[in-house]
Amino acid sequence: MKTIKGPALFLAQFAGDDAPFNSWENITKWASDCGYKGVQVPSWDARLIDLDKAAESKDYCDEFKGIAENNGVEVTELSTHLQGQLVAVHPAYDEAFDGFAAPEVRGKPKERQQWAVSQVMKAIKASRNLGLQANATFSGALAWPYIYPWPQRPAGLVETAFDELAKRWRPILDVADDNGIDMCYEIHPGEDLHDGVTFEMFLERVDNHARCNMLYDPSHYVLQALDYLANIDIYHERIKMFHVKDAEFNPTGKQGVYSGFQSWTDRAGRFRSLGDGQVDFKGIFSKLSANDFDGWAVVEWECCLKHPEDGAVEGAQFVKDHIIRVTEKAFDDFADGGTDDAANRRMLGIE
Repeated sequence: MKTIKGPALFLAQFAGDDAPFNSWENITKWASDCGYKGVQVPSWDARLIDLDKAAESKDYCDEFKGIAENNGVEVTELSTHLQGQLVAVHPAYDEAFDGFAAPEVRGKPKERQQWAVSQVMKAIKASRNLGLQANATFSGALAWPYIYPWPQRPAGLVETAFDELAKRWRPILDVADDNGIDMCYEIHPGEDLHDGVTFEMFLERVDNHARCNMLYDPSHYVLQALDYLANIDIYHERIKMFHVKDAEFNPTGKQGVYSGFQSWTDRAGRFRSLGDGQVDFKGIFSKLSANDFDGWAVVEWECCLKHPEDGAVEGAQFVKDHIIRVTEKAFDDFADGGTDDAANRRMLGIE
């Protein structure tokens, strides 16, 4: 067994134009003051990181890490969620996702996709320069508009979508392998990889690639009514990253999983600050620890009710309270009477 590292904080929901969220120096100091030991970095946010420099310059990365360490936190991973989303975009979502891209490729789906791939490649190289082991990302989605089988899906539609998704990601996974980086897909509604079945469909098409792994976030499973504890039992060998995020699902006579197009506050399923939802984090931390997960417990704050700064402070303590320092000995070692092969054979009545 291994002890999970943490607490860490995903900075995407906190970066902004006002201090202390407007620079790498300021936000790392703030995160440390909140009680965090690590930070996960949104690679698209130029206020925090210059991705081009990080991909090319080890000196820049050493300075970048040094600033964080001087403020009391480590860099845990880089995130390419927004760029990964743009690796595969169904035309229905072209305009909605265009804002994730650089201005010069907006409105140009082919160029935007090429830009997104180059961005993920740069983040892989930057991760290597930073001495990291994993990158957080989204898979993107070609089949998502057809999630519900009405009208009836034409034969081969979903298979073609996953074939194309794998074709786009395979070269990225190979570059990740060359650089010693695990690609951790956040299993997330809105992505083609949104549950275990779809992850397996993709994994098969990339030939069980060693660098194709999961970012485990139980909140997205609660909102799908999926067994998030059994998910660890099934996929623990592929779970290389962990977002600690709470959620609640309270279906009524009026709405269920789809929640009737309501805003987050009025949905049956909604994200909550840590401790305010329904996720069994004691069970999760126990299962991850028992299955040798030794990555970071990274708080991703998303709540429709609580102020983010309150959620951040409470989240750091919440994770500290849930990390299990794993034991190096059995609780009943005091009763060990000693044994050897001959004694074992006698106890079993074997001559």
